[in-house]
Amino acid sequence: MSNVLDRLPADKDDSDHQKAHTTQQARDGWGVLGELPGDLMMWVLIVSELLVFGAALIAFLAVRTTDPAGFAADQALLNRTAGAVNTIVLVTSGLCAALAVRAREINKRTTARRWLAAAGVLGAVFLFVKGLEYWSKATAGIDIETSPFFTFYYLITGFHAAHVVAGIVILSLVAWADSLRNMETGVAFWHMVDLVWVLLFPIIYLLR
Repeated sequence: MSNVLDRLPADKDDSDHQKAHTTQQARDGWGVLGELPGDLMMWVLIVSELLVFGAALIAFLAVRTTDPAGFAADQALLNRTAGAVNTIVLVTSGLCAALAVRAREINKRTTARRWLAAAGVLGAVFLFVKGLEYWSKATAGIDIETSPFFTFYYLITGFHAAHVVAGIVILSLVAWADSLRNMETGVAFWHMVDLVWVLLFPIIYLLR
């Protein structure tokens, strides 16, 4: 019996080593994509989401060509200052998330969690500012059916806001289950959220 018990830790180590080896083999099968940080399936999700947002922006630009004057008039009703503030907020949040990964790489787990918390708080600030924008439009009688421009505005920015909410949840989860792989995966999603807004802001708020 003692011989069996003595072998258990070694067996567990062998099992863990085999799992790691199997995971590495799976990643190697992805070629260059296997070098991406975090979970590969998250990158599949990120690419698919970017394609969805890209299609929405292409549709927005296509419809805009049919009524450039109307789109320009509606665009003038947007709060560019709020949009610019939210751009700064999200870019700063992305920096905090990147610093979290850097801290975790050198095993500063508490510091990494604090950076993730800062990223999540800034995400909440973004949602607050966006909520103020929606409220101001609602009080002015502007809704999703006001015009084609505002239909796109509410659908695209609302879909992005949903991703911000999802991103805050993911950052909270990886702060709790804080392996480097988990953190890289969650932060990759958050960077996608940042990137999408950096594209949305000039196209929806500024392009004439």
